[in-house]
Amino acid sequence: MNTRQLRHFLALLDTGSLAAAAESVHLSQPALSRSIRALEDMLGVPLFDRNDRRLRPTTYAIAYAPRARSMLSDEKEGLRTLGLMQSGDLGTFSVGMGSSLATPILRPMLAELLRTSPGLRLRSLIDTSERLLDALHAERIDFFVGDTRVAKLHDGLAIESIFPCTFGWYARRGHPLANNENVSAAQIREYPLIAPGYFEPSLGQRLAQLYELPAPVQDQFALISDDIGTVLEIVASTDAVVPLTDLAAISALKSQLIVELAVRPALELDLTLGIVRHGNRTMAPATMMAFEIIRQRFAMAASEIATIKGLAADR
Repeated sequence: MNTRQLRHFLALLDTGSLAAAAESVHLSQPALSRSIRALEDMLGVPLFDRNDRRLRPTTYAIAYAPRARSMLSDEKEGLRTLGLMQSGDLGTFSVGMGSSLATPILRPMLAELLRTSPGLRLRSLIDTSERLLDALHAERIDFFVGDTRVAKLHDGLAIESIFPCTFGWYARRGHPLANNENVSAAQIREYPLIAPGYFEPSLGQRLAQLYELPAPVQDQFALISDDIGTVLEIVASTDAVVPLTDLAAISALKSQLIVELAVRPALELDLTLGIVRHGNRTMAPATMMAFEIIRQRFAMAASEIATIKGLAADR
């Protein structure tokens, strides 16, 4: 059975005339008759009584008609849904990001998608890149934006590197070290140190090398938190000092809650953010729209960082 046969059946049922039904479905009368016969053979019941060259619907036809109409309606709705998905107006996906990306990337992306395509169904997960990689493998998310290094040794993943991070040491506005033009490692160690959760072991080792932090490095921090909002709030309200990506610090810098310290040597770490997803999978248009927004937001963030740092250098 196919939907074309159902349309033929309903046309004959609704018009009551073989000639009228054949015209409405653009078939010859013999072709329409063959289609109805094939449907009857498939269903195993007669749909029309053929007496005196007239076709009368049987009780089977009358009983089956609502189901046939429902199947055609479902087909139309299915095609409509696929069309809306192709245009990006419908669809669903789950995305993961670190908390440092929530303000500059995740929230604007979700807001724009829901504003332009309210039929989408979106889910988000905030966690570290290592845990987001586990969630991707477990099919709990469709892609994540984070540290691309965590995925490079895993087969079957597609990685798009987008944003090479720059870093700095940050403290509250008015901090005792804020106006010092050459802050030493010994000076920053005089204050409570905070570490964001994305400082995984290799970054910690690099910190130890640059600033002579004793091992184990984690023990040198008064607080380690995956919640960048908590980190920024504590830094802005205490004398604590934190090493951050400039991207994570951008909102607090714009609000003038924190300042970058002139720590020497400069904090140079290897961290590139990007999109990680399963390779060789068809991406729905809504997901592709999300990718483009992510790229745009990273570009905007890079421009904002350059502007803020340029203004700070001019002071």
